Amino acid sequence: MSAPLYQLKAEFFKTLGHPARIRVLELLSERDHAVAEMLPEVGIEPAHLSQQLAVLRRAGLVVSRKEGASVIYSLTSPRVAELLAVAREILTGVLSGQAELLDEMRASGPAGGRTREHG
Repeated sequence: MSAPLYQLKAEFFKTLGHPARIRVLELLSERDHAVAEMLPEVGIEPAHLSQQLAVLRRAGLVVSRKEGASVIYSLTSPRVAELLAVAREILTGVLSGQAELLDEMRASGPAGGRTREHG
């Protein structure tokens, strides 16, 4: 019996649940990259980057190919880049709403706009 779709989706999002993996996918959304090019952009140790790339490969999100001495990575689907763009739009909306709420709270003054009586 196969896993329910919601469970598969949860596993998919767990795969995306690491900052280094997200950064790798962002870079690969722009163009294919060699591992050496990604290292300074992702900012982690080479062994750790290799581990993260392996997770993305096992999940079917990236593929690699050899070009001379370099290993080049690319996305398996442009839909991955679209997913990251949608996530950015959602976060922009959420953060914008939070900023508006914060502005409203600041404008209302201390204690939610009520003044204290001393006495």
